[in-house]
Amino acid sequence: MQRAKASEIWTRWRPGMSGRAAFFNTIRGRILIAFLVMSAITGALGLYTTQSTRDTGLLVEKTFDRSLMSINYARAAATDFAAMRAAFARLWIASEPETRAKLEIEIQRLARTLNEDLDIAAQRSQSERATQAAQRVARTVEVWKTIRERLLDTNVSDANWESLDRYADKVNEQIDLLINYTAGDGFIYRQTARATVARDVQLNFAGTLLAIFLSAIVTWLLARRIVGPVAAASNIAGQIARGKLDVVIPKDSSDELGTLLDSMGIMRDNIKAAMEREVGLRQSAQSRLSDALENSQKGVVLVDANDRIVLANGQAAAFFRVSQSLFTPGMRVGEVREAIEASAGAGRLLTRPDYYEPGTEQIKLNDGRWLNVSQSLTRDGGFIVVCGDVTETKRQEEALRATNLRLDAALDNMTQGLSLFDAEGRLEVINRRYLEIFGLTRDMVGPGATFLDLLELSVAAGNHPGKTAQQVMAEQHEFLRTSPTGMRLLDISGRVISCVYRPTQSGGFVATYEDVTERQQAETKIMHMARHDALTNLPNRVLFRETMEAALASGDKLAVLFLDLDRFKSVNDTLGHPVGDALLCEVTRRLQLTVRGADTVARLGGDEFAIIQMGGIPGQATDLAVRIIEAISEPFDIMGHQVVIGTSVGIAVAPTDGNEPDQLLRNADMALYRAKSDGRGTYHFFHPEMDSALQARRSLELDLRKALGNGEFELYYQPIVKLETGVPSGFEALLRWRHPEHGLVSPDKFIPIAEEIGVIVSIGDWVLKQACLDAAAWPDNLSVAVNLSAVQFRSPTLALSVVSALGTSGLAPGRLELEITETVLLQDDKSVLDTLHQMRDLGVKISMDDFGTGYSSLSYLRSFPFDKIKIDRSFINELGKKEDCVAIIRAVSRLGLSLGMITTAEGVETKEQLDILRAEGCTQGQGYYFSPPRPVSEVPAILKKLKPRTRAA
Repeated sequence: MQRAKASEIWTRWRPGMSGRAAFFNTIRGRILIAFLVMSAITGALGLYTTQSTRDTGLLVEKTFDRSLMSINYARAAATDFAAMRAAFARLWIASEPETRAKLEIEIQRLARTLNEDLDIAAQRSQSERATQAAQRVARTVEVWKTIRERLLDTNVSDANWESLDRYADKVNEQIDLLINYTAGDGFIYRQTARATVARDVQLNFAGTLLAIFLSAIVTWLLARRIVGPVAAASNIAGQIARGKLDVVIPKDSSDELGTLLDSMGIMRDNIKAAMEREVGLRQSAQSRLSDALENSQKGVVLVDANDRIVLANGQAAAFFRVSQSLFTPGMRVGEVREAIEASAGAGRLLTRPDYYEPGTEQIKLNDGRWLNVSQSLTRDGGFIVVCGDVTETKRQEEALRATNLRLDAALDNMTQGLSLFDAEGRLEVINRRYLEIFGLTRDMVGPGATFLDLLELSVAAGNHPGKTAQQVMAEQHEFLRTSPTGMRLLDISGRVISCVYRPTQSGGFVATYEDVTERQQAETKIMHMARHDALTNLPNRVLFRETMEAALASGDKLAVLFLDLDRFKSVNDTLGHPVGDALLCEVTRRLQLTVRGADTVARLGGDEFAIIQMGGIPGQATDLAVRIIEAISEPFDIMGHQVVIGTSVGIAVAPTDGNEPDQLLRNADMALYRAKSDGRGTYHFFHPEMDSALQARRSLELDLRKALGNGEFELYYQPIVKLETGVPSGFEALLRWRHPEHGLVSPDKFIPIAEEIGVIVSIGDWVLKQACLDAAAWPDNLSVAVNLSAVQFRSPTLALSVVSALGTSGLAPGRLELEITETVLLQDDKSVLDTLHQMRDLGVKISMDDFGTGYSSLSYLRSFPFDKIKIDRSFINELGKKEDCVAIIRAVSRLGLSLGMITTAEGVETKEQLDILRAEGCTQGQGYYFSPPRPVSEVPAILKKLKPRTRAA
């Protein structure tokens, strides 16, 4: 019963359901669905935007509440400052040192806490005014702290409690402003945000309603515009599909629907035109076939069952060198065959293939041309002949055959062995060089042999001792699996053979073999040279570093000893580079005798050596350093010269002083620098403070490069006095560096660095010019002496610098003295003397400074007429204490007198020294007894005060 009732209901509703489904399948129904979907999406977006705006309002209120919390930090800062004032008051009245110290710590802690509270209050306030107020509080607190410190300082009298309290009141005022700004700006921001959120909610709601309304309007307009034209277009399309090509298509607007109707009209016209073209094509098919045959590159002759010509094109007549009239339809084949035989010698081509097997063949005509001829029977009992000219193809085949012959010759004359295998592993090509490399003959190997066959022959020839062909094959397969296109080296009877396998496009592979024995030996030699020193054959820096890396990676303990040779440069300069090279080789021999077999000796460059002592501990490293110093200190007999040098050693121990090669070597180098600073001929272990010293030196280098440009150099002047009359004859210019942070830096510290980093030339040029400018303002009887460093003397522009300084200042050349040391004279006798004579030709005077401290001064006095000899201060300091110093002064004074040279004593500090120098005939004196070096502004005062003092002496 119930089932019947349900069936009745379904029967009643089914037509309505079907109608509704059909409606939604129409364009109108789909537009309605699109409108409902877009309205739902618009409404959802509006609701989401409204809710997001409300959430933003809540976040703004939360942010405001959090910003108001910054007031608590401002009040905490006020509390910290009040506690600071209280602690200072207790500090003021406290007398116990311990209590005062604790209170001072408490004040510092409160100051840090106050600054932290101010920073947090400024960050959370989100107010520019509050941030500025916090900064003013911090600055006022700093001023209060400064007054507090000055109040505690008994040496300061300008601080008082009134000033302290006044700034305390300012701090409190600024904190109150900070609190007011935070609260006021926060409330304003909150109210503004609330109003903005309320306005955005209203605008979002109105915008959503407006969007839904506009969607309804657009949907109605689209439905009205689209439904009618689409129905008309559907009707027209149905008629065209049924073949009614005369249907009338109405004109519509210029939008897409109008375009659709226009397109349907075009489609109708195209269908009608296509049908007409089809008829025309069928009518012209026969004529086109005839044209195609006539224009074909192939010659075509069609013969019927009665041996008469049915069809032939002009190309056939041209190939056979006969008239086209012979191929007139209906002509008997026998007549044509005779003509073709007479003209081209190919009459048999028109013979019915009943007498022989039809097919394709190539024939050569009487005139040398080649034709490719194909004959086949037709279904009606006739036959067809198709021929084409293959003369060019034949020529190319001949050229290819010649090329192959040349290729075979090239393969057999290659320096590499070659074998080519097809996809099935069968041999296709093999050359003579392959047979030579593996000791095979041509008759042993033939095409079609497998790679295994070749390996068996190679094994039989003794190329793979101890291995079978299968083992060699397995090794090759494993190699190709891991490196399919790589290079493999084989050992064939003591020769190194390079094998390269490459796959071919056909699926096979080609293998090339080259005897690289000599190349391998050369590469081994080059590799050795790249990692060893060419002179001593010791490991160089690269191999030394690799050895150290390997030892450190294995966790071994080791010590690195860094050393260089003392006085080695003098050996090179005086005895020549061949002697220096021989000395380095002898040093290498001695170093190798001092170490164990597990240790490594390396030459890093020049006269620098380094040693890795495996398992090295400080005690063992010390013993080795002592042995090295003793071994190197022993005299060397090199090419008939007895050479005495020394060495200094720097030591770094791993892992204490580092676990990286560069770090260990750098630390050992710093230890070497300390050892040389301590007097040479000794050793020194690395200490961490050396790194700090090195960093300080590097900082000094950087500052030194900028010092000249920043105007940090000054010239001080020390008078040079005539001992006989006590009258100053001139001044020596002494360079001073006024560092912006370190004050006056001693020349002994920065001059060596300036020489090392290459700025001494520019500094020297400045000294020369400035000294000449200063001296030009002095009386004409006063000269100025300028020191030249060895580096500066090597500059090719030295003479130009002197001329420029004299020309710029207007100083007479005779008033300028250039002082050089024996270090300059040791460099290159000829070039040094040439430069000295250039200076002398300018009228400049030349002085030898620090005379007596070297070992070759007398020879140079003979080779160049110096104007002055300056006796080193080391001899002057011992006057009155050691008799030999007096004898030396006497000898030098008499030597200068006999050579016509002025003698000047440096470092005169006492009256006793002055009296001895006068008694021994010394010409001039210089030292603190007369005056210390002073700035140029004090030169007039020195001249004024010096004369009475020297007379009184």
